[in-house]
Amino acid sequence: QVQLVESGGGLVQPGGSLRLSCAVSGSISSIRDMGWYRQTPGKERELVARISSDGSTNHADSVKGRFTISRDITKNAVYLQMNSLNVDDTAVYYCNADIRRNYFYRIYWGQGTQVTVSS
Repeated sequence: QVQLVESGGGLVQPGGSLRLSCAVSGSISSIRDMGWYRQTPGKERELVARISSDGSTNHADSVKGRFTISRDITKNAVYLQMNSLNVDDTAVYYCNADIRRNYFYRIYWGQGTQVTVSS
């Protein structure tokens, strides 16, 4: 069974930093894109950043210059370095990955990790 396990969330003051990690476990063949999304109560889940298998990235305008997505292919892991956090970044952050186990790719999601920015 494939699982995505996130870590690194927590409470941080405005202007602070956090680093989220997400590791894929289980028997897989390959991973294409990986990404981070976030969601607040009453709102749709929104894209924060994505990274492809060749390392190209896409960051939402709201986090450009503050957040950086990266991945370690050898560890089947994706990371999100978050700097200059503000209260609007408070959300549950989810990682996802486009994973092939046998023949087809499908999207898997992590369980989410809470990030709270507050003084």
